[in-house]
Amino acid sequence: MRTRIVLSLLLVTAVIGPAAAQNAERGGLRTETMERMSSQGDPNLVWNLIGLLGLLGLLGFRQGHPDDSYHPAPLE
Repeated sequence: MRTRIVLSLLLVTAVIGPAAAQNAERGGLRTETMERMSSQGDPNLVWNLIGLLGLLGLLGFRQGHPDDSYHPAPLE
């Protein structure tokens, strides 16, 4: 039963066309997104580097091992 539901949902999503397939020439005006996509340069690199820096900053929140501060005394 569950497989049938999953398969039917997959079939329905495959049949429905994406919103990007709609006619983009409506009104004859270019949208801000269209302008941004056609512009020169690649701003994604900057945002990817900022995101990478943020992810590296999250490494500071890791939990350390509970015995990290324990330093055994040498045998006497």
